[in-house]
Amino acid sequence: MAEEGGKGLGLESWLLVALIVTVLMSGTVITLVSAGKEVVFSPYEETEEVTLSYQQITDARSSYGSDEGGMGYSIANTMSTPMLVNDWKEPHRTLLIITAPEKPFDAAEASALHDFVTKKGGKVILASNSSNAQPVADLFGVKYFGDPVVDPYRYYEMQGSDGNPLPSDARRVWAASSLTRNVTEMQDEARQACTEEQVMSRDVDNCRLPVLFHRPTAIQVLEDQAETQRTVSVLAAASTPAFIARADFNPDNIANPVLGDGKTGLIVRMDYPVEGVLDTTVGGGQGQIGVTGSIVFVADHSVFANHMWTWEKAELTGKMQCDSPQYEGRDAATCWTTDSQGIDQGDNAWYGNERYFTALVASMMEHDNTELSAPVAFSFSSFNVVFDESRHVAGALTMPFTEAVGAVVLLTSDGLLKWLIGMNLFALLAIAIMVVPEKENWRHVFDLTRFRERPTKLDPSQYQRRTREAFLSKVRQLHDLTRDEFARKSPAEIMQMVREPRLVELVSSNRVYSSDELREMIPHIRRWGK
Repeated sequence: MAEEGGKGLGLESWLLVALIVTVLMSGTVITLVSAGKEVVFSPYEETEEVTLSYQQITDARSSYGSDEGGMGYSIANTMSTPMLVNDWKEPHRTLLIITAPEKPFDAAEASALHDFVTKKGGKVILASNSSNAQPVADLFGVKYFGDPVVDPYRYYEMQGSDGNPLPSDARRVWAASSLTRNVTEMQDEARQACTEEQVMSRDVDNCRLPVLFHRPTAIQVLEDQAETQRTVSVLAAASTPAFIARADFNPDNIANPVLGDGKTGLIVRMDYPVEGVLDTTVGGGQGQIGVTGSIVFVADHSVFANHMWTWEKAELTGKMQCDSPQYEGRDAATCWTTDSQGIDQGDNAWYGNERYFTALVASMMEHDNTELSAPVAFSFSSFNVVFDESRHVAGALTMPFTEAVGAVVLLTSDGLLKWLIGMNLFALLAIAIMVVPEKENWRHVFDLTRFRERPTKLDPSQYQRRTREAFLSKVRQLHDLTRDEFARKSPAEIMQMVREPRLVELVSSNRVYSSDELREMIPHIRRWGK
């Protein structure tokens, strides 16, 4: 019977109080920790602060999406772990863009991205100038050096907001970049600039485009980890004398390694053939087709930033074309139109990195897959471009909520939906706690705070009978017999099923076994039938 007397708060009430206190404390701590950290490289962050707006990738999102002038891809973002990429719908028609990872990947996330590319036919662009990308790069046999590249021959000039030239900086590297082929294997076609018509028709095998980098590091394909099934292409590289500023910016310092001709990679592409992917085939039915999984490693995260994406904003932030007077009089440095291995044919002006990276994504997608249904292949809205925001440090106010719903909001670009899901989860949890009925003490079957022995112990005299019954049950199940069928078996038939002498004696004789003998018998029963 329940104890009489005054009652304090019940268990469910205490749980509700603890939940509210925990949420408030967690939100306060995370807010304090993340305070002062601005959101950068976000495809959705809109801000009136000019400098910060140039560091977002909202223009890249518009270029790939259905906005006016965009390519028409379905745009989404993921705030959750990359471990879930293989659960996405039609991964072979999905490209994941990871820019500026501010926190490293763990082993499980890196492995999931590797499987996404090599087993599911997914597409990935990973742009970073730090070692945070290294766990993923390790699985593909690529090394991120982490320190900046200094190229005394291939760097671009800039001017300040006042129109005066900024000091030359050999860390502002440019590259004449291929889209599909190893740049070191191209011949005279490497001098040809890709036209807008070639980009639109995806005929970009025999041309190149200029790409500007802000502060790239170096990436290198490790030859001892080469895979035979894949195609590896160094799409862009620094000049041969370029070095990695590991110690300082002195080219004569032996602590600053020089990787050699074509080894100081800036953009590396890897393509993997993947068979047996289910999709709409030619003719309209569902079937298995072959696709190409692709991953592109970029040595700089700023290639997608607004200030590098279009010429309008690049010009406002001081970037200059090769015909600028500021390039005149430089000692050995060249521009992409004057370098001996540059682009000197066709319209070789730099229009921002938009032209190159939109053409690159189009070449990675399955638009030219002859096994894929034409209405699907030619419809850009059937393909997805997903921006990964799970690697970024969120804002001070939104971080508590984005962390809470990170595993729930997998593919959504709707900010309102993120908040709605978070509030619903909190409300459901609170309601679930409050509706649990208050049980009276006398109804409790057990109490976790106290240890009690069993109310009745098993009679030792029953050990032998229970052992025999357990063994006979195993015999019956092994021979796939019902209880009635087994009951109709004669003792001789049962002994024929058992066969092992010691166990035959257990089920057929009236011998009384000691506890030690029964303990010795149990391993024989376990091994029997295997």
